Amino acid sequence: MIDELLDDLRAESAVLDDLVAPLGDWSVPTPAAGWTVAHQVGHLCWTDRVAVLAATDPDAFAALLACATPDLIDRGAAEPVTLARWRASRAAVAEALRAVPAGVKVPWFGPPMSPASMATARLMETWAHGQDVADALGVVREPTARLRHVAHIAVRAFGYAFLVNGLVAPQEPVRVELTGPDGQRWTWGPEGAADRVCGPALDFCLLATRRRHRDDLAVTAVGDVARAWLPIAQAFAGPPGTGRGRMAR
Repeated sequence: MIDELLDDLRAESAVLDDLVAPLGDWSVPTPAAGWTVAHQVGHLCWTDRVAVLAATDPDAFAALLACATPDLIDRGAAEPVTLARWRASRAAVAEALRAVPAGVKVPWFGPPMSPASMATARLMETWAHGQDVADALGVVREPTARLRHVAHIAVRAFGYAFLVNGLVAPQEPVRVELTGPDGQRWTWGPEGAADRVCGPALDFCLLATRRRHRDDLAVTAVGDVARAWLPIAQAFAGPPGTGRGRMAR
């Protein structure tokens, strides 16, 4: 399973690589306030290096976490980055995750994760920050079946989304039914659940990565728990952030 996930991570990274490789200027601003294309790639590169640290030296990662300041992410994104450096960090992550012994979880900024979950998280981050770059360049990316990974980690983070917002995680199950890019039906949760979230997979992923405002997406919720979840759904660890505003009509 880890090899298939890493293959998908490699493919998702290649999509962003194709966007930034031809650019002579990485100072183009992106929708993330204060972040340029260089910051987006720099963040992925820095996070790759931290992921390698977590997978290979948990004590060193714990020390980094213990002295982390609120601006840690921004400082990491601002570090100098080159295409070659990012390509090397991607390869290092794949090598490190393959080497994690079976049954061992990797510490992270949120709950510890299996190597498979960490690879999924890296793919989600790559897709989300790739969306920022695509938006900055006015490019519409073709959605792929890899969105299932992004949706999966968002569904798995259901309880975490409530906790990180200072709320008690509901115990009631939520059924999630999404339509993939090729018309596939992707589902999570018990079929008979009273609470449901439905819509296109792309829209759900844009929502859970905070790349679009909910009002601009065709994601629907039925039931009190589902309706409470959608505004705070997130597929990433850490503070929820402000998300995107509504698009101009």
